[in-house]
Amino acid sequence: MRITRAFVSGCCCLFAVFALAIGRMAPIAPIAPIPDVRQYVKTHQAEILQEFRELLSIPNVASDSVNIRRNADRLKQMMASRGINARLIEGDGPPVVFGELSAPGAKRTIALYAHYDGQPVDPSKWDRDPFNPTLRDTTRGAEGAINPFPRAGDRVDPEWRLFARSASDDKAPIVAMLRALDALKSSGRPLTANLKFFFEGEEEAGSPHLEKLVRQNRGLLGAEVWICADGPVHQTRRQSLYFGCRGVVSAAITVYGADRTLHSGHYGNWAPNPAMRIAKLLASMKDEHGRVLIEGFYDDAEPLGELEKNAIQEMPPIEPALMQEYGLAQVDGGGRSLAELITEPSLNVDGLRSEYVGSEARTVIPAEATASIDMRLVKGIEPDRQLARLIAHIKKQGYMVTAEQPGREMRLKYPLIARVTSSHGYRASRTRMDLPIAQQLIQAVEQATGQRPILMPMLGGSGPLSIFDAVTGLPQIGVPIVNHDNNQHSSNENLRLQNLWDGIEVFAAIMTMSDKL
Repeated sequence: MRITRAFVSGCCCLFAVFALAIGRMAPIAPIAPIPDVRQYVKTHQAEILQEFRELLSIPNVASDSVNIRRNADRLKQMMASRGINARLIEGDGPPVVFGELSAPGAKRTIALYAHYDGQPVDPSKWDRDPFNPTLRDTTRGAEGAINPFPRAGDRVDPEWRLFARSASDDKAPIVAMLRALDALKSSGRPLTANLKFFFEGEEEAGSPHLEKLVRQNRGLLGAEVWICADGPVHQTRRQSLYFGCRGVVSAAITVYGADRTLHSGHYGNWAPNPAMRIAKLLASMKDEHGRVLIEGFYDDAEPLGELEKNAIQEMPPIEPALMQEYGLAQVDGGGRSLAELITEPSLNVDGLRSEYVGSEARTVIPAEATASIDMRLVKGIEPDRQLARLIAHIKKQGYMVTAEQPGREMRLKYPLIARVTSSHGYRASRTRMDLPIAQQLIQAVEQATGQRPILMPMLGGSGPLSIFDAVTGLPQIGVPIVNHDNNQHSSNENLRLQNLWDGIEVFAAIMTMSDKL
């Protein structure tokens, strides 16, 4: 989905629907945290955007080792210029940019996590170069007028959006954290905690090297809490906190027909069609309501506690507004709320590939067809076990399952062959919502925003928090700042500017929060 089309499908109308959906709630109060932090942001917007623009201009796909290193070096420089003791922690993959900042007299340490790598890009699907950031006024038209980056003193509309890969996921929180330090220093406000910064460079690649690196550097990672800045705020635009992330394991499934592409006229009705086969195989995995039919798929899930169940009940209903925003007449889940559904495991088809379509379509029978899927996990479900359940289901449909490319002998022996390969996965994590540090964090964010944040037991997306949980045993709480409609992982990724300004204030409040309730 292109953000410009979704956003302007009726911005005013959309938020009217949100207002109706949450009508029983008090009006959203304006954010009113530390006044001098807000004033700093207001008078330094052009400078903040220029620094952000320079960071976004560096390509950041994890497999691009040269540019990933440029990102890491740039972040180290940005941190060092603010007095942070910064260094690169080297491992088998991209370096982690690690930093420490001591606060005189502080009795606690807070660790802040974000990632600086981004999803791969297909420039042909972007309106502009994904690594040439652009500012757009998306309130004025379907494509949005492109505006020059401001100079000091220029007016910047908070509803403008900054378009670039990782504008939201996940460089915005990094800039917000560092600019929060600038704002506090400018206002003379002292930190109330020692800070540690941990910026990862391969989260979007599944963090395959992170656990080893964390274990090797465990002595550096002590803190009272780990704060994860990944993910979007609630769809109502209210600040939210989340207390867990779903895990994930992905797989590619390839099914086969003849050992070459065949003419559909000469061999149709005789040669099996892999595209049809994979469609039937995928259809066998879910019912009409989206419930996964793989045997044991929901087994081992750790149930939610009463606090978590209550938090879901207290979340504002947003389904009607989202259906309008995304153009949906019907959704999965059998009428259950989105908030409840994202606390369960899921199976999603990321994409399908066989032969060409549209103007490039040919009248052929494909030789093979491939589906990429992801399975989101919840606490208690292991990645390997869920993958094994998937494979067992495919076998039940009559397929010979292999991890290797089938040779001629295998093709002649088995009528149904499925090659299943999997990438690195990680577990889900969940932190208790009643911990003292959790309540202090809720209080700090409430003071910063003027209203109680929405508390989410789980973020629907995945992150490597379970690795920190397994290695350090420390609690992890998510503090997202970016807009929900940011085209995360897709083309035309963007950041609403007001989310960045608010994020700076939120992180400033966290860095100066009280250790008492």
